[in-house]
Amino acid sequence: MIGSGELSPVELTLSCLGRIETLNPTLNAIVTLVEDRALEEAALAAKAVVHGDSLGLLHGLPVAIKDLHATEGVVTTYGSSFYRDHVPGVDAGIVARIRSAGGIVIGKTNIPEMSIGANTINRLFGATGNPYAPALTCGGSSGGSAVAVATGMAPLATGSDHGGSLRIPACFSGVVGHRATPGTVPNEGRTITQTNYSLQGPIARNVADVGLLLATITHRDRNSRRDPMAFPLDVDAFLEPSQVDTGSLKIGVTADFGGLLVSEHVRHEFRQRVELLEQAGAEVTHLSLDLCDAVDVDWQLRADVFATQYHRQIEHFDDTFNPNVFRTYETALSTTVLEIAKARRRQIELFQAVDAVFDDVDLLICPGVSVPPFPWSSLHPTEIDGQPIDNYMAWLGLTACLTVVGHPVVALPAGLDALQLPFGIQCVGPMYRDAALLGMARGIEECFGQFDLTQTPRPDVADIVESDPKCQELGRAAAVAAAK
Repeated sequence: MIGSGELSPVELTLSCLGRIETLNPTLNAIVTLVEDRALEEAALAAKAVVHGDSLGLLHGLPVAIKDLHATEGVVTTYGSSFYRDHVPGVDAGIVARIRSAGGIVIGKTNIPEMSIGANTINRLFGATGNPYAPALTCGGSSGGSAVAVATGMAPLATGSDHGGSLRIPACFSGVVGHRATPGTVPNEGRTITQTNYSLQGPIARNVADVGLLLATITHRDRNSRRDPMAFPLDVDAFLEPSQVDTGSLKIGVTADFGGLLVSEHVRHEFRQRVELLEQAGAEVTHLSLDLCDAVDVDWQLRADVFATQYHRQIEHFDDTFNPNVFRTYETALSTTVLEIAKARRRQIELFQAVDAVFDDVDLLICPGVSVPPFPWSSLHPTEIDGQPIDNYMAWLGLTACLTVVGHPVVALPAGLDALQLPFGIQCVGPMYRDAALLGMARGIEECFGQFDLTQTPRPDVADIVESDPKCQELGRAAAVAAAK
């Protein structure tokens, strides 16, 4: 529409800014707004269309940037008061590629402090509310990005993923997120060489839009060589992924990967979605795949990553800093080399077990999150069906176990649950087959659109407006209290 002159980048940017003005006081998804610069760039983008200039993949599209990703000339806080005045001199690679493709940075999105945790709340900006129930969490750590996309504050947004930071907020907010095969999206700022952690990726309203942003941020340029994990690939394969008929798919199904902690509420909702896929003609195989010890492996491996990432900074953080960082770092210091070695040895065995599944099925599906959205005043659930939660990662087994093995995952909305909150599934594909996975996810997306149960309505703007914006002030107080 922009390329044909049917829609002006200025009109689109103004529309997004209007939605931010209307909803952000309540939802708190955008923490830094770049209004003047965005409008200037939109005006230039409109002139380029009139002049018949060559247009990039994202020409004139507003993009919300996760506040973990450095933006030249725009404050980047990492969700921490320690960096409240930090203004980078250059863009992170993911942002530079978006700008080069004609994307317009419209603002920075909220995250937990240093992007650690699956509830988007910090002591600097407070909490980001769920677009379907603002007093509940939107997940994290890419929560602000997911909410911005879900509510039309931006059509596209960036995210990142350690143990589910793209997938959890996508599932909780009714949008699509893609955790690519490690190395697909260059991350020049990583602090460890070969790892399934510190991945960056896209969030959008549908699979095709995710493919558009993925094609942009996976582009290979001079800077991408700074990431030792970046490998050669055809980025155009992500554009308009070929939709696969769900009736032709062989789908492996598991609700809990052999016994991970998953609420009965989520199990029931997931069974209903699986039955609809069977009605649509998919061949469903219930898998006996056991990834239960992947949660312990993840805890050891992320400790190793955290020690690498924070050992130069940790002494400068005070006792109000994100407790999740301290707990994981302390685990790293108390972990022996042998324990790390055992975790890495088990990691390859778990990878091989999952990889073997794709000898018999086209893709694997499972629930996105073990519980429905909970109040953001808690950093994490305290129990699931009466079983206590030991730490901030214990309720994230469904996403963390897939981080451990590394296979690509699309988080896909699947309607509203019995509580009228978004429900999402994870679609898992073979390694390095991200384009094929997007095609299969696009087919399931089309299938879900045919059933009332799995259609995901957009958040109700009027309902959000009627919610109390003062809840964000409480969010800041809750964040400080949690840190203490």
